[in-house]
Amino acid sequence: MPVPWFLLSLALGRSPAVLSLERLSGTQDTVHCSPGLSCHLWDGDLLCVPGSLMPAPGPVLVPARLQTELVLRCYQEQDCDLCLRVAIHLAVHGLPEGPDQDLYGTDAELKPEENGSLQAQVVLYFRAYAASRCVLMEVQVPAALVHPGRPAGSVVFECLEVALGAEVRIWAYTQPRYQKELNLTQQLPDCRSLEVRDSIENCKALPWLDVATDGEDVLLHVDISEGQRVGLSLYWNQSQGPTRPWWHQNLTGPQTISLNHTDLVPCLCVQVWPLEPDSVRTSLCPFREDPRAHRNLWHGARLRLLPPQSWRLEARCPMPAEASLCWQPPGGDTCQPLTPLLPRENVTVNVHSAEKLQLQDCLWADSLRPPRDDVLLLEVQGARENRSFCALEPGGCTPVLSRAPTRAARLGEQLLRDLHSGQCLKLWDGDLETLWACPMDKYMHQRWVLLWLAGLLLAAVLFLLLLLQKGRVKGWLRLLQEDIRAGAAARGRRALLLHAADDAAFERLVGALASALGRLPLRVAVDLWSGRELGALGPAAWVHAQRRLAMQEGGVVVLLFSPAAAALCREWLQDGAPGAHGPPGTHDAFAASLSCVLPDFLQGRAAGRYVSACFDGLLPPAAVPAPLHAAPLFSLPAQLPEFLGALQGRDAPGPARLRESARQVARALRPALERCSRPPPDPSPAAPADPE
Repeated sequence: MPVPWFLLSLALGRSPAVLSLERLSGTQDTVHCSPGLSCHLWDGDLLCVPGSLMPAPGPVLVPARLQTELVLRCYQEQDCDLCLRVAIHLAVHGLPEGPDQDLYGTDAELKPEENGSLQAQVVLYFRAYAASRCVLMEVQVPAALVHPGRPAGSVVFECLEVALGAEVRIWAYTQPRYQKELNLTQQLPDCRSLEVRDSIENCKALPWLDVATDGEDVLLHVDISEGQRVGLSLYWNQSQGPTRPWWHQNLTGPQTISLNHTDLVPCLCVQVWPLEPDSVRTSLCPFREDPRAHRNLWHGARLRLLPPQSWRLEARCPMPAEASLCWQPPGGDTCQPLTPLLPRENVTVNVHSAEKLQLQDCLWADSLRPPRDDVLLLEVQGARENRSFCALEPGGCTPVLSRAPTRAARLGEQLLRDLHSGQCLKLWDGDLETLWACPMDKYMHQRWVLLWLAGLLLAAVLFLLLLLQKGRVKGWLRLLQEDIRAGAAARGRRALLLHAADDAAFERLVGALASALGRLPLRVAVDLWSGRELGALGPAAWVHAQRRLAMQEGGVVVLLFSPAAAALCREWLQDGAPGAHGPPGTHDAFAASLSCVLPDFLQGRAAGRYVSACFDGLLPPAAVPAPLHAAPLFSLPAQLPEFLGALQGRDAPGPARLRESARQVARALRPALERCSRPPPDPSPAAPADPE
């Protein structure tokens, strides 16, 4: 049994209301303006061509606001049509500022007309389904009515005959055009909303539509009398450009049309009209808010890259979308945002989607040469024309002139020579960033030859040793394995400390903690000890390189939370980008780390890789944002034994050794922590002692 969805006429608004409309007599369009202004309507319609924006040569009249009103244009007592009255409120653009300036001021480049007035040609452009119209009006405003910050008056056009239930778009601008045109969309009521519906001939034979659901399908019931003939059309409404027809059929008598739920999209509209001469067509778009229609729209959309720097989004309706550059590592499943992010470009839309999905297309797919073993280099233009280069790799963006144990870092100088000699292909050229693809074929061939030779030589040597001294070789291998384990234990686990420095006292506290941890079997990295590398690479590149080393070696990243660090994380989680709390430059490295650290917490990859800590008296653990509790969070120095055990992982000593190490670290932290916890001195001078 079909379930009624909503019962409405083809031009129904959401909440039908009874309207009492003013009646106009006559068939001629007219204009009139507010007192003091003069206006004139040009005969006949014209072709609307807005033209380009031009700078105002001085004070000029421009449209400031559009206002509409429904009226009835009546030819006889019971023979009326729906009509739209449009009022254009005017303002003066480019008027000189200051109390002593008026239209005749010496600062005004444009002088008034001979009669002391400003004149403008105002264009009104109307567009509805399958119809459009353009009219031109001349308006003059006396200089006495021109004042800074006050309206200059209004001009009223009456009237535009419109179809019942139609959606009309209205634009207003001047010729020449000195500002972006005003626009307004008007949804007109249907016969049930009009108190005088008996006066409109089209209402007497208007078909009615019942939209209902039957399982996954949608049923359109056209309710008309037996023998009445109507035309029914389904089309996709477009915010710009002509509508796109989909299906059309002439019907006789009551009919039911079934639509599959997969055919629904938000811009799917229904139009119906009596098959009579000069009948008015009325339209309805019932699926604008239907979640199924929005899902179908997204699933049917296609994203296509067009070289060199453009893309096209193909969909049946206008839709919200944001296009940004990302890169997909070989064998990867997801497309990762470029680091640092390249500028995003918006796709013009006018509707909202019910769910957030991603469409993806790769440059290699059909716009460039076949995939090769290339490396992607990101060139970033810095201050004073300084340029930095990093290579996009699965672990992040690696600076090419660094000591990182990656392929791009080892071949950094050769890659830069290839780029400067024109051997690299430019994929993207932004304002501050450029993306290059540099071939690695020749380097890979050389390495493969050397690897084959070394492998053959090593295999031959091992084979001879095994043949000659099988037992002794086994002993050597056992000793070598023990030496490797001992060396790894002595070397200690790598730990990267990230912090946002609230002030100099907190930096001393972080330095004291780093020094105390460095006396344990830990290899500590902190930005306070890497000023030269930070200056050479920048905070973002330094953080990403250190984090990648820690992850590759099974190390740990330690987040030291202060009030500023917690505020930065909260702002990143709310807005998707780090904020700017605290003095400038105090937490560059910590802010730069959020773009890769926080996604690990949000995607469940923080366990075993991150440890968080805050200091007693400075920040309670509850102040740390909830998503960051996915990794162990300790309060220092109260939980120092557990904190040290988490840092050292599987190589942690027994409980007694941990307690002793915790006491040593606590002694080292105590002076710096007391200075941080101490309130600042009172800047007010001491009161003088009372004289005896």
